[in-house]
Amino acid sequence: MSRRSVTGLLIILLAGCTGEPVDSPSTGSATAMRFLSGDDSAGYARVLASRPFEFPQDHGSHPEFRSEWWYFTGNLAGADERRFGFELTFFRFALAPQQPERPSAWGTNQVWMAHLSLTDAQANRFIAAERFSREALGLAGSEAEPFSLWLEDWSVVSQGPDFFPLRLTAATEEGELRLTLTTQRGPVSHGEDGLDRKGPETGNASHYYSFTRLRATGELRVGQRQARVSGLAWMDREWGTSALSRGLEGWDWFALQLSDGRDLMYYRLRSAEGGSSPYSGGSLIEADGRRRALGPEDVSLAILEYWQSPASGARYPVSWELTVPDEELSLEIRPLIRGQELNLSVRYWEGAVRVTGTGQSRGLTGRGYLELTGY
Repeated sequence: MSRRSVTGLLIILLAGCTGEPVDSPSTGSATAMRFLSGDDSAGYARVLASRPFEFPQDHGSHPEFRSEWWYFTGNLAGADERRFGFELTFFRFALAPQQPERPSAWGTNQVWMAHLSLTDAQANRFIAAERFSREALGLAGSEAEPFSLWLEDWSVVSQGPDFFPLRLTAATEEGELRLTLTTQRGPVSHGEDGLDRKGPETGNASHYYSFTRLRATGELRVGQRQARVSGLAWMDREWGTSALSRGLEGWDWFALQLSDGRDLMYYRLRSAEGGSSPYSGGSLIEADGRRRALGPEDVSLAILEYWQSPASGARYPVSWELTVPDEELSLEIRPLIRGQELNLSVRYWEGAVRVTGTGQSRGLTGRGYLELTGY
């Protein structure tokens, strides 16, 4: 993902891993922006063709590619029907195609970033936190079998010989998440058998799959309030060596779980003028697991409501109408609370949403997550 703003902490971390000195704030900023833009792809593997996913290997890292991420989001409820949302995301970034040639145990060409956010609808409260580390001395990394993913004491770990169940653990002073996820549906390959094109440029693509319907149970704390929770979660998995095409400013991403058993993922790659790239796309997954590919010609989007952040001043379209006319699907998407901006080293809006609408002349409800970047 292309992220635009960074803090001094990230700048120092990146420069330290590559061995490049930070002589001034402008030098450090230039280093970090070159890294995050994704423009320098020489020497990295590129996604050029579809291929079958291989499990459990593909659950683990692909360090030959420039970046990858493991995204977990979900909607939860306590025993008193109090509503919560969560995001736990791990990012791996390669700073160079090869490991540095130096004897230090701290030397590595891989750095990690993780984000945690928690939404408490009743309290109208949203908290967000981040962590960074280099892939050295066991501070961060992943293993495919048995699966484990960690950044210090934030982790996602398989609880048995198979990938599921997964145990998610992350905590800060403001909040804490401890969940177990079990799958209700197999993995879904997006794009062209898992090859998801992001633009016309050679190699501007990713390998992309999701587990779109996961059962989540566990404990969650926001502030001093602890709750036993259960609900539905979603896992997105993506890796590649690519960047936004010229003229694109960001994207709007929807991950929705509907009451009729269908799941819908759609992202709109957004131009500077507010239009949609022809490489926007997604998937509609039937209750039996069958997938229909969605292109920009299949989906209509209309903005219903904006929210302006008092912290950053950014104005986000937080409520939408999404329709898929061929499926007679019409959905209204509203945030659980409006203020779900992660104003961290990278700034974006990502939050829990509720869904109402109709599908094939029947009423529908649903839950999901919305991500808004580049605003």
